Amino acid sequence: MTFHMKSSFAGVLLLAGLGLATQVANADALDDITKAGAINVGIFSDFPPFSSASADMSIKGYDIDVAQFIADQLKVKLNLVSVTGQNRIPYLTDKRVDILMSVGYSKEREQVIDFAAAYAPYYIAVIGPAELKVEGKGDLADKSIAVNRGTLEDTSLTAAAPASADIRRFDNYNSVIQAFISGQTQLMVVGNDVGAQVLARQEALKPEQKFQLLTSPSHIGLNKNEDRLKQAVNDAVAKMLADGKLDESSKAWLKTPLNPDNLKD
Repeated sequence: MTFHMKSSFAGVLLLAGLGLATQVANADALDDITKAGAINVGIFSDFPPFSSASADMSIKGYDIDVAQFIADQLKVKLNLVSVTGQNRIPYLTDKRVDILMSVGYSKEREQVIDFAAAYAPYYIAVIGPAELKVEGKGDLADKSIAVNRGTLEDTSLTAAAPASADIRRFDNYNSVIQAFISGQTQLMVVGNDVGAQVLARQEALKPEQKFQLLTSPSHIGLNKNEDRLKQAVNDAVAKMLADGKLDESSKAWLKTPLNPDNLKD
């Protein structure tokens, strides 16, 4: 083979290699999902009321409602993949899952993954009995308040409460809840995930959300440069919001109507 022919052959191989690389680079997650007939969704398997095992051992919750709706909109099967706080971003970037539920936005995370629409409210709230009038930060004066020590709830409450507030710090959420339910404290400050469980079970106490201290909604995470998948997810969330399905899920799982303002970062 002459030098010219060798060079030409090498050039063809190079172009072929570049073409293959371009195809890989242009691989589209939405096409892959459609071809597979399934979407792999990363969820926390023990994160009530967003996702947890029900009596029949199936995973149910707010996140599952939304994930199922997205799958239905895409006309594919929903595959739930259990993840942890430590492995879920690698699961996404390694394409072991297509999307992640319950991802809080941060600038650090945005350098690695992309964020679709906010779909679930997450906020820190002051909760107390219906008979106790508390409408804002000033009303916390002279009130006893249970909170989990060293958490975001603790720092938010400490920053907001008047000096005369009696902040009682406990080492876990169960202790916080028990202090409130037993009457050791008049109020408690927890996230709406913990609060929903208390609101659902304490009918005699009739606890209610008084006001919010901090709002940080949950987003759906996906890999960068997946614009078609991101649009499809955003469209599904917008449809759920418009037709009241997100509100239904909020009432069912979070025990409160959905406030669209809680979906704003």
